[in-house]
Amino acid sequence: MSKIICVANQKGGVGKTTTATNLAHSLAILENKVLLVDADPQANTTSHLGFDPKNIRLGLYELMVQDMDPLDAILDTKYEYLKLLPANIDLVGAEIEMIDLPNRERIMSKLFAKIRDNYDFIIIDCSPSLGLITTNALGASDSVLIPVQCEYFALEGLGKLLNTIKIIQRSINTNLEIEGLLLTMHDSRLRLSNQVVEEVKLHFQQLVFDTIIKRNTTLSEAPSFGVPVLEFDATAVGSVGYLNLAREILQKNGMTKISEEERIIQ
Repeated sequence: MSKIICVANQKGGVGKTTTATNLAHSLAILENKVLLVDADPQANTTSHLGFDPKNIRLGLYELMVQDMDPLDAILDTKYEYLKLLPANIDLVGAEIEMIDLPNRERIMSKLFAKIRDNYDFIIIDCSPSLGLITTNALGASDSVLIPVQCEYFALEGLGKLLNTIKIIQRSINTNLEIEGLLLTMHDSRLRLSNQVVEEVKLHFQQLVFDTIIKRNTTLSEAPSFGVPVLEFDATAVGSVGYLNLAREILQKNGMTKISEEERIIQ
């Protein structure tokens, strides 16, 4: 049974692309078949995995607007269990072109229905807006993972996003759940960072992941080399953080259980 998780927050710079790419890679390292979908016109996820968005001839835009076969657009990465559905700058115009299409909020749902059985996880990196593409991603997903930067303004935008999720749950996708809130860019030396962690855990309790992604230069450096952080430096704090997040998601979804036979050591 596959699961579609979209990484969304209308506030920019909270770590959506970093989280989507490194979570997808960590799940793939743990031998889960993963499709990483770049649903952001900036195409940062595509370049994070070493592809040049300018050279992408067939991406999410063509699939959504021109109704092409998704299997033609999916790219192999250099990681065995990880595939990429890329984006390019054309995706900017998709929202305008989709306005007159019937069932425009469900185009992505139909798209993933054709391929979801091929994967254990489909991870969607959304753009920092609540436009039609993000609405499509939320409509197509089983759950939404919300990165929250450990700063004051991040909390203000959270309320608006949760209201949007409620609207999507009522009108487009009644099965949409919140996978969890992921605290990112945490700096334990700063009092504000620690206060934000306390506030979020106080208000959202069980929805907050135990894993906290700490502020780490390695996470910032890895994209410039076109590789996930685990390949760039497996011992870095960021690498450990995203592996822990992958483990937590697998445990939450009951995907780490082993059989009784495997428990017994001969």
